[in-house]
Amino acid sequence: MLLGSIEAGGTKFVCSVGTPELEIIKRVSFPTTTPSETLALVIDFFQQYAEELQAIGIGSFGPIDIHPASPTYGYITSTPKLAWKDFDFVGTMTEAMHVPIAWTTDVNAAAYGEYVKGHGQGLSSIVYYTIGTGVGGGAIQQGQFIEGFSHPEMGHIFVRQHPDDLFEGACPYHQNCLEGLAAGPAIEKRFGVKGQELPVDHLYWEIEAYYIAQCAYTATLQLSPERIIFGGGVMQQEHMVQRVRVIFKDLLNNYVRTPDLAQYIVTPALANNAGTVGCFALARDRVWEV
Repeated sequence: MLLGSIEAGGTKFVCSVGTPELEIIKRVSFPTTTPSETLALVIDFFQQYAEELQAIGIGSFGPIDIHPASPTYGYITSTPKLAWKDFDFVGTMTEAMHVPIAWTTDVNAAAYGEYVKGHGQGLSSIVYYTIGTGVGGGAIQQGQFIEGFSHPEMGHIFVRQHPDDLFEGACPYHQNCLEGLAAGPAIEKRFGVKGQELPVDHLYWEIEAYYIAQCAYTATLQLSPERIIFGGGVMQQEHMVQRVRVIFKDLLNNYVRTPDLAQYIVTPALANNAGTVGCFALARDRVWEV
């Protein structure tokens, strides 16, 4: 039996096949252009494994419709990527592959990967954020995603602007929300270069850590998770997580007692594989359900 994974991102689709033990066998990526172009490549890849493929897990950029009873379940909905707006992603993949499809957000998939095989193993609750091209968050309690009328959009919360940061924000919807201030494009818009090109000792990293620490502060007071995990390209820099812990401690000001910060605020154990492992695990769950 093989499982499929689609990490549908704003710039690329990462497609993988793996085992029920959540091990990756083959992984490829395709640019995110239009649904017809990108999905043709995705479907061609999975059709190579059609005889063995039992289910596919999809973690998609959004917003998406997550409610099975909805007439637009499985659609990408109000995305700023206009070619993908109101696109029936799950329907297209089901028609092409004829296997069960698990469907959630890209950050929920990464959260689930960490929950089943990473820093969330053995815990009842985690919150996962990705800080990269965009900012997103997902929360898990007792194996279930915390959701309501839709999935959370934690990357678009408002944060207090750093007194030394005069940047107006880059979010097309909310301007200076968390994503508008802290995502990769916001950094590039400030300095004209990508974040990874800024030196480790650049003064900006304290500003970035201030925004991410506020994100952890909000999650702590709203959800009291047992662990907060920060993934994404910005957090791949080793110095960032410690900066966030220091500022988070100051913001919290001993109001509540958290687990030890070295264990409470962490980066993914699965590194860049969290989303793939999460999609495999969700696909495996769908096989068991069927």
